[in-house]
Amino acid sequence: MPSSPLRVAVVCSSNQNRSMEAHNILSKRGFSVRSFGTGTHVKLPGPAPDKPNVYDFKTTYDQMYNDLLRKDKELYTQNGILHMLDRNKRIKPRPERFQNCKDLFDLILTCEERVYDQVVEDLNSREQETCQPVHVVNVDIQDNHEEATLGAFLICELCQCVSLSTQVAVPTRG
Repeated sequence: MPSSPLRVAVVCSSNQNRSMEAHNILSKRGFSVRSFGTGTHVKLPGPAPDKPNVYDFKTTYDQMYNDLLRKDKELYTQNGILHMLDRNKRIKPRPERFQNCKDLFDLILTCEERVYDQVVEDLNSREQETCQPVHVVNVDIQDNHEEATLGAFLICELCQCVSLSTQVAVPTRG
């Protein structure tokens, strides 16, 4: 368990798969972590690539779960979306937009280059109050269940390294 108060944010587009898998792993390892999306809406795969399920960020994971259960239980069980939403609702009530959060973080990890650009653009547009530095690092993770799991462990390893490096005492000359 990390003993440093490293404040971590993990950000993907819809706060569903990649950021939530990393949120899950990091919180189990004792990190102070929050997760976010940067999109204008939450998008989940639908019955066809051109027919996604689109939700507002105010929609709870439980509401999404029940909606998809009603629409096509077999499809959304088979493609893993119901399992993912079940995991998500055990972590927090609903997806959150990064742009609506004004909390301070030491490390912000994004899961794709486009999301990285959106996070940096948002940070640069904010009024500077504390002038506290934040590190924004992109870890490209494909948006599927397997890659989200692998990416979450990679993100966890990175956070452990950063946490350890902040704990190392710099020797002083006497």
